[in-house]
Amino acid sequence: MPITGTLVSSGIAFGVARLITPPDQCLDGQLIPLDGIDEQQAKLKQAIDQLCQHLRRCQCNFKPEQDTFELIDADIMLLEDPELLSALNQHIRQFRFNAQVAVDRIFTQQADELAQLDDPYLANRSLDIRCLGKRLNSALCGIIELGIANIDEDCIILAQDLTPAEFGQLPLKFVKGLVLATGSVTSHTAILARAADIPTLINCQWQKSSNSATSIKNGDKLVLDAIAGELFYAPSTELQAQFEAKYQQEQQRRQALAQYKARPSETLDGHSVAIRANVGELNDVLRLIDSGAQGVGLFRTEFLLIHAKKVPTEQEQYQLYCDALHSLAGQVLTIRTFDIGADKDMPCVAQAKEDNPALGLRGIRFSLAQPAILQPQLRAVLRAANHGPIRLMFPMLNQLEELELLIAQIELCKTQLLEQEKGFGELSLGIVVETPAAVLNLSNLLPLLDFVSIGSNDLSQYTQAVDRTNAVLTKSFSPLSPPVLKLIAMTVESCKAFNKTLSLCGELASDPKLTPLLVGLGINELSVNPAQILEVKAALCLGKFSGAKGFYAHGLDALAKYRITDLEQCVKNYNNH
Repeated sequence: MPITGTLVSSGIAFGVARLITPPDQCLDGQLIPLDGIDEQQAKLKQAIDQLCQHLRRCQCNFKPEQDTFELIDADIMLLEDPELLSALNQHIRQFRFNAQVAVDRIFTQQADELAQLDDPYLANRSLDIRCLGKRLNSALCGIIELGIANIDEDCIILAQDLTPAEFGQLPLKFVKGLVLATGSVTSHTAILARAADIPTLINCQWQKSSNSATSIKNGDKLVLDAIAGELFYAPSTELQAQFEAKYQQEQQRRQALAQYKARPSETLDGHSVAIRANVGELNDVLRLIDSGAQGVGLFRTEFLLIHAKKVPTEQEQYQLYCDALHSLAGQVLTIRTFDIGADKDMPCVAQAKEDNPALGLRGIRFSLAQPAILQPQLRAVLRAANHGPIRLMFPMLNQLEELELLIAQIELCKTQLLEQEKGFGELSLGIVVETPAAVLNLSNLLPLLDFVSIGSNDLSQYTQAVDRTNAVLTKSFSPLSPPVLKLIAMTVESCKAFNKTLSLCGELASDPKLTPLLVGLGINELSVNPAQILEVKAALCLGKFSGAKGFYAHGLDALAKYRITDLEQCVKNYNNH
């Protein structure tokens, strides 16, 4: 029997199992006996020595002038600091907690102290210290290697969950599939998996394999059917052959889509819709050549920070945006300012812990609170706009006051560039509509804007008041629900009234089954994950906008549905007609 899960990114994958499991954390606060203190201190010293040896081996892969070499060196220096060892040993002896509790408390204390400092580098370093503390606790559990760097064969990754930063460490050359026990189809790890075109399942309880008395372990043979949403453990020769045939069929289907690369992005009756790409780094932009995309509809610039030791300088960002424009050869580049906060923790940016980060300092709230991060990005974008068409949009903007403050920041940056005698171009300015408040306030915002992009992932979350990353609430959350659909329709009407371009850049845009509906509602631009560009384009080109069975009629029919199940059935019926 297969193990089932929720489909995130489709495809067929073969490979051996590679388990990435977090160590058990012994942080229960149980007092250790007096005669156990020396044992815990010896265990701590051994773990520090082993981790330092491992870090030095890792350091050999980098040159001394590289940032990664310096970052590893800083970690080693901290671990070998006699004062750190003394503080840890004192904590064990004074409070009689085990070594893991001592590490957790001391490293958290040091990180908190650094986070309060005015020095940006030291404040950012606090995040490195938190990560190092977790790494040392893993070493205390006997886990020195992360279990990622030494992957050297085709494999399917199995994990409880992965952060975007952890996903970024995967050697994608060998990773053929991804299976997570928890997660959400709209989480940022899911977005990264789709962008990389890796077959992926979430909410797949692979730890509880029911088809074998033995649980899945490293090296076991697996087949991942991320079309039907199934994981097969130890497949028979016959089953393996069946899926190899299914894999070939899937490859042929994808090859057939290549005919749409050069076709105009329009329906059979000539209704044009721009299809652009979502990207997270320069390499994503370079891969868009001959992809069928009409430029970039969303550059998630915060993804540049995931593995960075520090926030890129103005000059570094300027060069990157210019390189992207050069690759796009005259097509538009839509840049979203750093969308920091919520489930996106950036090691190079100090972020205070929040009780409710989804409703906290995120998006432009964070940017306005951190002008030292916002202004260099604005100056870099303005300078790059001198070399090609750039649209700039701000995430999580709800109020007119916020937009006015951001426009003032842009004008300030223009003044600074003039004083520095640096050239800059004009920007098309937009916002990402992600909350009901933004939809209701659009008539006040649109006079100051050139375009709008709907971020359907967050719009769905904030409309339904459901955490989209909470696996327990998966059945309570639908990216497409009647209230969300009505908010999209309201946004369409507002943009029409002010004659503004409207894009949709959330995960809804990447689902070809929803293309007729979104176009029928009046969306005139879709920003899509690169792996789904041709599928979405095919869905557009094979249908008509007008007529009884056209996209427009489908949109009206969908708006008349009042239950999620009725709306889902409406979409299903249309795609089967």
